[in-house]
Amino acid sequence: MLEVRQLDAFYGDARALWGVDLDVRAGETVCVIGPNGAGKSTLVNAIARLHTRTRGRIVVGGTDVCGVATHRVCSFGVAIVPEGRRLLPDLTVEDNLRVASYALTREQAQAGRDRVLELFPQLRQRLTATARTLSGGEQQMVVLAQALASRPSILLVDELSLGLAPVVVKRLVPTLAAVAESGVGVLLIEQFAHVALRLANRAYILEGGRIRYDGTAEELRQKPELLHSAYLLRA
Repeated sequence: MLEVRQLDAFYGDARALWGVDLDVRAGETVCVIGPNGAGKSTLVNAIARLHTRTRGRIVVGGTDVCGVATHRVCSFGVAIVPEGRRLLPDLTVEDNLRVASYALTREQAQAGRDRVLELFPQLRQRLTATARTLSGGEQQMVVLAQALASRPSILLVDELSLGLAPVVVKRLVPTLAAVAESGVGVLLIEQFAHVALRLANRAYILEGGRIRYDGTAEELRQKPELLHSAYLLRA
């Protein structure tokens, strides 16, 4: 469902990604782990076309989206959960969800809303609360709900665990697993290996803008020495 082939990315003359190849199939969770500065966020932003200084191919459902305008990528079934829990702080939870559904029909928006409230029942009690009053975990739930409201086929999650307590991350993990079980391909960008490998079927290690490992998550769990970066081992 998602194929990335020989992807390079640039910031001015500086090169951030070097010939990255990556695949995510329907119903599969794939993680990309690596230390700070590895190019993880650049990779997910390039796939979502938020970073357009790229070279290579990004194929979603058989269509190369490299020439597609950023605002049209969602129409190909791609949704992103960006790093940093970006919400409209003075709007209510319900209004934040409504904003995320602006491009959908009324029926599609209602179906998406019903689906995400099934996944996040805690949000039903917080629909009238403004985003700034939510806990960090609740804010991450809303950001995930925004991305899922459009019923995407590919979900890009950038640093799920960033700034969250371990107990909160533990509550979010089953939700992502349920999303993948519904047939959505999930690409999880994560700094902390233990979080990513708990969820993923397959894994990539990205270091210095290059893929250093491509294989099963189970192999990495069984052979931690493959996480050759000292930072990743500490994580």
